Amino acid sequence: MFRSAAGERRRVRALVATCSAVAVAATSAAVLAPAAGAQQKQVDDGVYRGQVEVVPASEGSAEQHVLTGRVFVDDNEDSSADDGERGLAGVAVSNGRDVVTTDDQGRYRLPAFDNMTVFITQPNGYQVPVDEYNVPQFHYNHLPEGSPDLKYGGIEPTGPLPSAVNFPVAENAATAADEQSCIMAGDLQTYNSTQVDYARKGAINDMAQRDDYASCGSLFVGDVVGDDLSLYPDVKELTKQTNGPARFLPGNHDLDFDAATSAHSFDTFRAQLAPTYYSYDVGNVHFVALNTVEYPCRPNEDNLDGIGSQCDDPEGDPSYNGSMSDRQLAWLERDLERVPKDKLVVVASHIGLVNYNDQSSAVHQTDQAGEVYELLKGRKAVAVSGHSHTIENMKKGDSAQGWKDTLGLDKLPFPHITAGAISGDWYSGEVTEDGYPTAIGKDGGRPGLLTLDVDGSKFQERYTVTGEEDTVQTQLGINSPTYREWSEERAEWNENPQGEAPELEEPLVVDSGDLAGRTWLTTDFWMGASGSSVTVALDGGPAKKATRTQEMKGEAKRNGPEWSDPYAVSQQLVHGGSIADSSMHLWRYELPTGLEPGEHTAEVTATDSYGREFTDSLTFEVAK
Repeated sequence: MFRSAAGERRRVRALVATCSAVAVAATSAAVLAPAAGAQQKQVDDGVYRGQVEVVPASEGSAEQHVLTGRVFVDDNEDSSADDGERGLAGVAVSNGRDVVTTDDQGRYRLPAFDNMTVFITQPNGYQVPVDEYNVPQFHYNHLPEGSPDLKYGGIEPTGPLPSAVNFPVAENAATAADEQSCIMAGDLQTYNSTQVDYARKGAINDMAQRDDYASCGSLFVGDVVGDDLSLYPDVKELTKQTNGPARFLPGNHDLDFDAATSAHSFDTFRAQLAPTYYSYDVGNVHFVALNTVEYPCRPNEDNLDGIGSQCDDPEGDPSYNGSMSDRQLAWLERDLERVPKDKLVVVASHIGLVNYNDQSSAVHQTDQAGEVYELLKGRKAVAVSGHSHTIENMKKGDSAQGWKDTLGLDKLPFPHITAGAISGDWYSGEVTEDGYPTAIGKDGGRPGLLTLDVDGSKFQERYTVTGEEDTVQTQLGINSPTYREWSEERAEWNENPQGEAPELEEPLVVDSGDLAGRTWLTTDFWMGASGSSVTVALDGGPAKKATRTQEMKGEAKRNGPEWSDPYAVSQQLVHGGSIADSSMHLWRYELPTGLEPGEHTAEVTATDSYGREFTDSLTFEVAK
């Protein structure tokens, strides 16, 4: 059960939306000819490239409170609504608040206001154009006077409302196919050109080698850069190497931090990449890209129940919070009203609706999670997010103590996945021979990419570690008393380096004292979840079940050396980075106290919730 505040906000939001909505209907008004220079030079690579057609207003020609235009099938792919090119009926067009659908000639009318982004929902069977960097072109920003003075520029003045904004699409049978593979890319988060190069050599190179996601494309779920918005052009040079459309949603490191109000806090993101929220259809899937970052947050509007003090002084000490505006929620409700109930809905955001690692934090989860759940009630859905730089595969029915305490949430109504991060643990750790850091995360996860493999309205998730095959799904280690003692000593030494650093010289060697004091063989199964299992067979013997350290049955988060991934921690304490002392995807098997001295081999089989098996092995030694 959720707190009653959610229901009250929903009532108020509905009232606001009703009062602000303008009655709209498609009309037969002719769309003006395209502006001079509107066409874009085509790149002959077989990809539909182009742009939105914006028809400037002539003297007294445009109503300043209504925007009109067409969605048309761009047969000659010149981005211009030519005579004879048919309009496309039934396409959703939105100003970020209202949602209308095009008539049988592809026409729409929308209420217009300053500082709006108008966009269409790409229908399946069609493709919106992409620019030379593979970034989809499906929206128009209307900000007559432009952004306030911002360090990274924001949006240039757009002038009066155009006479028309026309949205081109091209037929594309591949986007209608039931079977799709869709990359959901966690925090790229490059802070400088060195890290841009790390990303290029790592996950971007992996994406360049793959063509399975070309029709669905990739969605980068926020923190595209690390505060330096001048790196957006470099990021687009990266997506130029990928296959299919490269979409983006905003994160808390994509902010214009010098914006005085949330109305302009993502202006540079909007100018360079995408609307702050929108939707698109591929196959039998409706994707919703949300903005769950409110900056600067205000104490009453953006901080439900007053948990925390980060929103108390938006002018003197501005901060962000995991929150959604009433306008966005009103749009989401209207967006979903036109989506058939049999479609799978993928709800993507930067800050997750909920998160395992940050389960007790109001800042790092979304205040309106309960309201989103209400809007999705009765639908097939999955939520995907980034932000925490962890890999979290949370299934329907999972529960955590922190969700109850912070959000009033008992059990998840549908699966939630935290997608890991391209940057991993912020590009920390040793730089590998392939030219990018190990960047092992605070959950023991490694940098990589999440893919949703969809068949109709069903999906299966998979995680691909950067530079590895899909079969690499586990990380094994030995958690012994010797390791636990060393990890505490090394952590203390790292805080105050005096003398020689404590070393864990033989992490895969244990003695009888270790075995008597409880030693576990650990399996970090990155996509492991409720319904998954791990078995361990020692020295060719029978397979025995390992135990998951976090059952997700409402218990509190468990952390510390006893619950850690020893392989990850032994790397992090020596080479830098966060410490993997808690994880929801760690299994452990207690080694028998009577193991004979000598070498032993453990064969580990990890089985996911879909029955897919992954095998790994570890050789360790029992000292005499």
